[in-house]
Amino acid sequence: MNSFTGCEGELVARLRDSFESAFPGAADFSKLRVLPATDPKFGDFQCNDAMGFARALHQPPRKIAEAAVAKLAETLSAGAADPIEKAEVAGPGFINLTVSSKWLASRLEGLGADEGLLVPQVGAGRKIVIDYSSPNAAKQMHIGHIRSTVIGNAIDRIFRALGYDVIADNHLGDWGTQFGILIKGYRECLTQEERDNLTVANLEKCYVLSSAKAKEDEAWKDACRAELVKLQRGDADNRALWKRFIEISIGEFDRMYAKLGVKFDTYRGESYYNDTMPGVVAKLQEMGLAVESEGALVVNLESEKLGVAIVRKSDGGYNYTTSDLACVQTRVAEYDPERIIYVTDARQQLHFKQWFSIARKMGYTTQLVHVPFGLMSFAGKAISTREGNLIRLDELLSEAKRRAFDIVKDRGGDEALAEAIGFGAVKYSDLSHDPITDIDFDWDKALALEGNSGPYLQYAYARVQSLLDKAGSDGSSGGIVVSTPAEKLLALQLLQFPGTVLRAANAYKPSILADYLFQTAQLYSSFYQSSPVLKSEEPVRTSRLRLCAIFGRVLGKGLGLLGIQTPSRI
Repeated sequence: MNSFTGCEGELVARLRDSFESAFPGAADFSKLRVLPATDPKFGDFQCNDAMGFARALHQPPRKIAEAAVAKLAETLSAGAADPIEKAEVAGPGFINLTVSSKWLASRLEGLGADEGLLVPQVGAGRKIVIDYSSPNAAKQMHIGHIRSTVIGNAIDRIFRALGYDVIADNHLGDWGTQFGILIKGYRECLTQEERDNLTVANLEKCYVLSSAKAKEDEAWKDACRAELVKLQRGDADNRALWKRFIEISIGEFDRMYAKLGVKFDTYRGESYYNDTMPGVVAKLQEMGLAVESEGALVVNLESEKLGVAIVRKSDGGYNYTTSDLACVQTRVAEYDPERIIYVTDARQQLHFKQWFSIARKMGYTTQLVHVPFGLMSFAGKAISTREGNLIRLDELLSEAKRRAFDIVKDRGGDEALAEAIGFGAVKYSDLSHDPITDIDFDWDKALALEGNSGPYLQYAYARVQSLLDKAGSDGSSGGIVVSTPAEKLLALQLLQFPGTVLRAANAYKPSILADYLFQTAQLYSSFYQSSPVLKSEEPVRTSRLRLCAIFGRVLGKGLGLLGIQTPSRI
């Protein structure tokens, strides 16, 4: 995907033409880049690529830059159609570009007039699958599930905004050894009332009790294995119980997803691919990829420094590698996607590298992408069952709502507002970090009304809506004039929104969009403090109202892509 859109794309095109005119056929200028200036004193944008062309052109970078700028100067005009007002060469060959205020205003009007805020529809006619969240059935979702869920959903929303046909799949852990333990525990560790009114909490309870007994009592362990075998062979009673466990689990998951505003197109757990796995293993054997080793079937990936991947265990059972290969086979056959994106814990990186390699060897050309995320800690402590701080997701969201209500109740806020702010704070505290980083969840930082937080951005949005209400205008009409430094900085930032959405997708990092939104809100705050809006004379008043309205739309759209609500008042 080309990451240059909007104003950057126009500047790239103009500068590329100048390089090609100065050095016809001498080098490939197709990848020339124009980036926002790191400091306003260097202009509005910079191009540093003259250094990269020195070898091909056999000239010092500064001379190359000067030649390109000289050609550019020949074509500059004073009209609004020309984006560049001034081009200068600095240092060893940096090209500093200052854009025309008239052109900037016209492009900003174009951004405001477009319903989709000029987000490029690069995904039109293209299909992808995103695999995220993936909790285990019969267990309550906890704070550890939040990362895959909110990161995956933000990536899902961003790709949809770019026009992709997205299939969001929740690959549930709904099969395996634990179900023998569960069925045994259900029958003997729960009361009749608990069985009649079965909940995920009861299922988790019976699993813990049954699992503990299996560790102490060999006969119990054997009985659990027997129940699993019956399930795998299609025993009617055990199959009925298994289906009931899955239905109850999905009902509980859906309750959590509804709170988070998360939706899936399909729920296909490991069980969905059971009948496909023997064929996958047979194909691996036929291709000579899987060989026997100590009774198991393995694929040797040591030449790639990826060790050995087991595809069938010595007892004849299958594992995650086999399941994932069967899954990609099914998805390719059914959807023919251009890529499949997996959002999982970074500790699974070796597993994904292994089976991605095997998939390529099997002939699959679909792009397979692993988006790994770091661990989450709470109050400086790692989250784990052993440490006793495995907070249930329901409890986390309830606490977020309670704390947010304490903030908004004195402002006349209700529980719905508290929910929007609290849940948004939890999401943003995650999404504002690069996915691969480990994060320590902190309530004070998450719910702060100042600094890089969800509530700060929601409050910035609400303030804009309040301003427009006071003005009695939606800020959608009238011309824009960019005349002050604060206006120009904000206008330049707003025009980067389409490219930022694209860059976030390219990198599979919602944090890129979160960073942009925070920076944009800060620039808006500086603009608002230095530039009277309601008290300005016309046409400045109308122009600034339009600028405010476009900021509000960009902020609202961006937060929406992160799955965060934007209340109109706080």
